[in-house]
Amino acid sequence: MHVLITTPFHPAYVTAERIKRAKNLELLLTAGIGSDHIDLPAAAAAGLTVAEVTGSNTVSVAEDELLRILILLRNFLPGYQQVVQGEWNVAGIAHRAYDLEGKTVGTVGAGRIGRLLLQRLKPFNCNLLYHDRLKIAPELEKEIGAKFEEDLDAMLPKCDVIVINTPLTEKTRGMFNKERIAKMKKGVIVVNNARGAIMDTQAVADACSSGHIAGYGGDVWFPQPAPKDHPWRYMPNHAMTPHISGTTIDAQLRYAEGVKDMLGRYFKGEDFPVQNYIVKEGQLASQYQ
Repeated sequence: MHVLITTPFHPAYVTAERIKRAKNLELLLTAGIGSDHIDLPAAAAAGLTVAEVTGSNTVSVAEDELLRILILLRNFLPGYQQVVQGEWNVAGIAHRAYDLEGKTVGTVGAGRIGRLLLQRLKPFNCNLLYHDRLKIAPELEKEIGAKFEEDLDAMLPKCDVIVINTPLTEKTRGMFNKERIAKMKKGVIVVNNARGAIMDTQAVADACSSGHIAGYGGDVWFPQPAPKDHPWRYMPNHAMTPHISGTTIDAQLRYAEGVKDMLGRYFKGEDFPVQNYIVKEGQLASQYQ
């Protein structure tokens, strides 16, 4: 093949070995956002172009993050399970249910999705914090009312809710290990629609079992698809799903149209929109460096 189109992690990881065997390969297109299922250094070394449909599902993922925050804070899932099981115990739900108003919500990463989430949280009258390598533009920061936190470890204990919105890189892989999770407030809600490998899998499961994490929700796992014995399937107080947050029908239409556009440009020898490149001429995009 000359062109390989995948969605993130499906149908396969594009490993260095697979790249080495694909002698004719020129272009790797991700139908969606997040190309870390590709061995990016190997792709760069082989002279391949890697591109994705930047922005195609940012709204979908940000909306899903807001959904999971509310599901976990309001202790929704046990209430739903009571109804399905024919039970009725209001006190059994209410003792773990809280309002979002007045809570401190921090996002680790404030790129396209992180900024959209902060904008959607503003009407809930939360205290909004964000940690990123770059600050949001001052006028947008003022409009949202979000405060920049340069030190991640200083931000974590302030937060009632923590949302992971950072790309998976060698710097962020395993970033939330046992020691960092211990710095979070006891009873914290954690939402991660970014990448599963940013978290230490067993450390998250243990923190949910102990109650240090009061609820963990997301749709990203490591590896994907998640094996049947993955501990996140069985840990208490979770709101996990398969990798669905960026795959609404609306998002699919956007990234299908984006892939079609890039294929057309490729066949005509034209450049892609600059923000769509992940690897170009042997160089990785800044978020993956």
